[in-house]
Amino acid sequence: MWELLFVMLERLGIIIAVAFVLTRLKFVRHLIEKQEISKSHKMAVIVIFGLFGIIGTYSGITINVSDATYSRTVLDVGESEAIANYRVIGVVVAGLLGGWSVGLGAGIIAGVHRFLLGGFTGLACGLSAIISGLIAGYFYKKTKEHNNIVSTKIALIVGMGAETVQMALILVIARPYEQALRLVESIGIPMIIANGIGTAIFILIIRNVIHEEEKRGSLQAQKALKLADLTLKYLRSGLSKETAQPTCEILLKEIDADAVSVTNKENVLAFVGEGEDHHLSTEQIKTEATQRVLREGRLVIAHSWEIQCKHNDCPLQAAVIAPLKLKEETIGTIKFYFKSEKQISPMIIELSKGLSTLLSHQLELSEVERHLELAKQAEIKALQAQVSPHFLFNALNTIVALIRIDPMKARKLLISLSHFFRQNLAGTTATEATLEDELNHVRAYLSIEEARFADKLTILYDIDEGVLHYKVPPMTLQPIVENAIKHGVKQLTDDSFILIRIQKIHENVMITVQDNGIGMTEERQLQLGQEGIASETGTGIGLYNLNRRLQMMYGDRASLQVESTVNQGTSISFTIGKK
Repeated sequence: MWELLFVMLERLGIIIAVAFVLTRLKFVRHLIEKQEISKSHKMAVIVIFGLFGIIGTYSGITINVSDATYSRTVLDVGESEAIANYRVIGVVVAGLLGGWSVGLGAGIIAGVHRFLLGGFTGLACGLSAIISGLIAGYFYKKTKEHNNIVSTKIALIVGMGAETVQMALILVIARPYEQALRLVESIGIPMIIANGIGTAIFILIIRNVIHEEEKRGSLQAQKALKLADLTLKYLRSGLSKETAQPTCEILLKEIDADAVSVTNKENVLAFVGEGEDHHLSTEQIKTEATQRVLREGRLVIAHSWEIQCKHNDCPLQAAVIAPLKLKEETIGTIKFYFKSEKQISPMIIELSKGLSTLLSHQLELSEVERHLELAKQAEIKALQAQVSPHFLFNALNTIVALIRIDPMKARKLLISLSHFFRQNLAGTTATEATLEDELNHVRAYLSIEEARFADKLTILYDIDEGVLHYKVPPMTLQPIVENAIKHGVKQLTDDSFILIRIQKIHENVMITVQDNGIGMTEERQLQLGQEGIASETGTGIGLYNLNRRLQMMYGDRASLQVESTVNQGTSISFTIGKK
């Protein structure tokens, strides 16, 4: 018995070698990865594993029960002979990978073959092969729920269990019984151990294949994400010659290709690598393969005759051409060139597909950012336009009041108003202005307001001249100063003041407008700048618009900060960085 066990373990290497080859077949790999396969592929898998069971039969050892001898070849089985074999391995693995239908199909093929070979155990062994496929299918159902492959431990148990069932069937069905008993006593333990180990090793090979695939996929994903990160700062500006060139340089450095090219729908935008002396980045697209990718929007592998390079010494003989898409529309291609078609491995193809998708997403993001920027600029213009009539109404009221009592002064104020609006109109065509321009703007405004308040209003300035080149949104200071006058000091009879402070704090600049007016409640402080506030003298739209513009240009850090105490005054400030 032990001699037989050693011989069977020795021959197990043949089965393992065949198992290794099987795991390299495409549709078997799909079965391993638990992907959906067609009925024709499933039939092919059943046949292959059925044949594997037949190989397991022929690689076994013929046992003559009458004289207790055995032969290392299996060609024919006499009435008193049986086979110590590895048939169960193929059938059980088929069931563990494909379920009861695949296990049953492989079991029928291997079982019928064994029955036709003859011998007093032919029926029992043939029937046990079919049952083994069904047993393995039961364990497949358990593992399918978790979308994984059975462990080697379970494979060992199922393989040994299926072989144990075969021994039991031989005792129940095979006749004469004494001969069946002697057979089971001599081959039972060796076959149970050998088939259990063989099944476990087969599953171990499969698990290693999956691990290799996952590792390779992980490396591909890491490389693709790294490339996406490196190219993001370029492609987020859109697809152009300026962005295509550095993108190609990055891809060539990181990918095992001989040259990289990027095109739009008409022209080659950039070409880097072998053959760049004659593959010019300004040429029109000439290859039919590239035109096909642009038309059909799917990856194409271009062979040597499809490269269509007229240069006799061009080293490039093959290419992988992938589409670049924007909202499902193909707007360009990315091309990876190689000196030989043998260099185009499945990994290169999958990496090309992944990069094509990632780069296309980057182009879509650039388009989204462009539209967001246009919308932001449009909103800024609209907000600026809302400010002008708001101030005009107040300024005209002031001038109207002065026309009767001091026409000359009213004339000067109209001139100041014209200067103010000239600068105001210039501001509506720009998205930012210097603090110096803003200060001049406010002084023009205050020349009108000081006329209204005569000697009751004092304007104080605390200005750091070294930061006046910093940029802010146009018409930033005027609404704050206007708010201080209209809602702060207007109701005071005398000794009112407004302080305008511009000072540098580290690398930032803080702009503050402070008054000693009537102040406001804490509740109103929280509302100011966050929404329009209805009052007897206005709607609060000016500060709301200003806060919106500051947030859109500089983020929340530049939001208006309000500090106020009832009957003591208000301070409104914001902080910006250098642009």
